[in-house]
Amino acid sequence: MADRFEKARLEKLEKIQSLGQDPWGRRFDDHTSISDVRDVVPEMSGESGRNVRLAGRIMLRRKAGKLRFYDIRDQTGQIQLLFSRGDLNVDQWALMGALDLGDLIGIDGITWRTDSGEPSVKVTQLTILCKSLSQPPEKFHTVKDVETLLRQRYLDLIYNDGVLDRLLKRSAIIDSVRQTLKSQRFHEVETPVLHSIAGGAAARPFVTHHNTLNMGLYLRIALELHLKQLMVGGIERVFEIGRVFRNEGVDATHNPEFTMIEIYQAYGDYRSMMDLTEQIVVDAAQAVCGSLVIAWGDETINFTPPWPRRPYADLFAQHAGCDMQDDVAVEAKARSLDIDTTGKHPDVLINEIFEATVEDHLLGPVFVVDYPASICPLTKRKHNDPGIAERFELFVTGMELANAYTELNDPRLQEELFQIQLEGLSEEDSMARMDPDFLKALKVGMPPAGGLGIGIDRLVMLLTDSRSIRDIIFFPLLRSEAKPNEAT
Repeated sequence: MADRFEKARLEKLEKIQSLGQDPWGRRFDDHTSISDVRDVVPEMSGESGRNVRLAGRIMLRRKAGKLRFYDIRDQTGQIQLLFSRGDLNVDQWALMGALDLGDLIGIDGITWRTDSGEPSVKVTQLTILCKSLSQPPEKFHTVKDVETLLRQRYLDLIYNDGVLDRLLKRSAIIDSVRQTLKSQRFHEVETPVLHSIAGGAAARPFVTHHNTLNMGLYLRIALELHLKQLMVGGIERVFEIGRVFRNEGVDATHNPEFTMIEIYQAYGDYRSMMDLTEQIVVDAAQAVCGSLVIAWGDETINFTPPWPRRPYADLFAQHAGCDMQDDVAVEAKARSLDIDTTGKHPDVLINEIFEATVEDHLLGPVFVVDYPASICPLTKRKHNDPGIAERFELFVTGMELANAYTELNDPRLQEELFQIQLEGLSEEDSMARMDPDFLKALKVGMPPAGGLGIGIDRLVMLLTDSRSIRDIIFFPLLRSEAKPNEAT
């Protein structure tokens, strides 16, 4: 049974129909964005302006004698409407009276500035575009309300200031990334989401099944291996922006379904990728923030290049307090941090210690360069030091934003090194095995190259001053709601 609010709205819907109007609306052409209308409102109070046509959702309404004031909002902004009994016929005035908060309307009118200086539009014609049957939510104060907003993101977008703007900036950031790459002759491609082997990263995959072919498949955990095959095939500068799926934890910087961009440049290396990373982030910051010094809470982040490049070993010694070449000291440090050392390669321990002791200090932007080779099975070794991989990670505010390599293109060494990264990891927590199709491609010959991956969601977080990945994903993954009769 409909609640009393919905019942009242249904009665108004019938009123709209009795006036010969379609409560669900029709095509409404040639309307102007509210932001553009606000720009042409007269400067002087009491002065009439130009004829305009608008569409939007009713957010506020109030009376003042024989006048009615409604505020409507579209994706560009909000403006006040002024309804006067003298400007509307009987049916139009009755139609206005059947409106509720949340209804979508179109209006024709004349721009106006009130005596108090408020930009407004005097309505001369009203059109109903969609009757809302749902009562707008009241104020959101509790944790339960936050959950409601995430589950019903449309309410968050409509009624919470800044949410729509923040999520639209996400699109602007992705547009900027694409423009930067296309200006440097990179080609965008699409590669499969369903993989027969979960490869390209050490991560737990989501498993699915193809009924017709009767075969197990995985949702991709990385974009890497197919893009490299395209480089073998002759696409020298290639990238993909795509969804990636990892069956792992959820926290402020991780969502099981997220957006990555991976980029490969033939005849480059990890230093080429550092320059490209700087350009991508700088262009995106300028596009959405208009500055390279942006707000981050009560502090700021300065993206002005060039960004410092700090060797992994130096940072490890500084913050972990031991030399990463000293296996005894490394194991002792791991135990002091309650890190399980059983069956793990020393370099795996080193990286876990690095994550525990160093990363929070990397406020950045800073490139951490030259990682232990054995934890980088897809990376070329330094020519004069085979124990070091030509890899960098970009950190900002202690958060990893980008990861890049000089790509390994020796197929024999690739197969040999791959297993080292998996040492001590269970099969379900890692890549099950190397994709044989990728090894076949490497044997054909892949050019020396630089490869780069950037977490789009984290980039959006940084450029919109957002602390949680849930704030910049339109529909983050949430635990299923408990049924009313289920225990909490």
